[in-house]
Amino acid sequence: MLHRRFVVRGGLAALGTSSVFGPIAAFGQNKPLVKVRYNEVVRSVLYAPAYAAITKGYFKDTGLDVDLVTGGAGDKTMAALLSGSADIVLAGPETAIYVLNSDSTTKARIFCGLTSTDGFMLMGRTKVDKFDWSALKGKNILGFRPGSTPLLFLEEALRMNGINPETDVNLVNNTAPPARVGSWIAGQNDYGIFTEPDPAQLELDGKAYFMASVGGTVGFADYTSFMATDKYIKDNLAVVQTWTNVIYRALKWTETASATDIVAAIEGYFPGVNRQALINATARYQKLKIWKTSPVIEPKAIERFQDILVHGHVLDDAKRVKFSDLVLPDFADKAK
Repeated sequence: MLHRRFVVRGGLAALGTSSVFGPIAAFGQNKPLVKVRYNEVVRSVLYAPAYAAITKGYFKDTGLDVDLVTGGAGDKTMAALLSGSADIVLAGPETAIYVLNSDSTTKARIFCGLTSTDGFMLMGRTKVDKFDWSALKGKNILGFRPGSTPLLFLEEALRMNGINPETDVNLVNNTAPPARVGSWIAGQNDYGIFTEPDPAQLELDGKAYFMASVGGTVGFADYTSFMATDKYIKDNLAVVQTWTNVIYRALKWTETASATDIVAAIEGYFPGVNRQALINATARYQKLKIWKTSPVIEPKAIERFQDILVHGHVLDDAKRVKFSDLVLPDFADKAK
């Protein structure tokens, strides 16, 4: 453990100092761009800062050429990383935690964060002046696949509000992600959780109404983070530091930019989606502070995340991982 941290810190020191938003010394402006194969777990407005970093040229400004692929699920994205077909991935910390607890000789380490908590919205069929979680008792709720973080965070929110997710509600977790919106429109279930821009579009169509933010209810627990393998990080310290610097720049921009300006930067990633729905979705994430304002990941956030995994019975309490084994904080600290 000490050896790995020493290698990273020593390597960062060797890079020298640079402007937070400027290129690392290793990437001179006259040198060819460094290709980075980037795999995101799903396509969502939840990852707007990362899209903006690409479209606004932040990565190219610092010498990186990003090739983006959408994995479709956490296990697929992590498989791409471990197999060597991706260099950097954006996924939930649970994927790295499971790998750390596995027999795999290749381990993934988190080096900077993007979202502060879960981005799913609880939606209902009837508009209410003030939502009370007790209204969910005895109801059918469209959840997510068993063991997934959207479902685990929903279950945590239910428990926090005195509802036993195993006995007090009927969680419908067998609807495939592409069919979830269609099933809702067809009249199935009383409530459901959706990630943007689906909730905003359902609202515009008068098909659903916002009840509560799952992440806002649960609190801060870094939901999606950037990670790479030990070997890639060791061999590409300058790339990882530059990536972190760029994400910091993007997070600061999305913190203060208007929802309209953010949508102008990201709408190319959401062809066919109503522009007003994208604007409403973006404004909601800004208001709820779902996006981080700094790439730094705090130990308490990871501890809270692991609490949720333990409560959801997908992580044995004895197999919690140490923050120092999971997160390499030096890159984010240097970016700040």
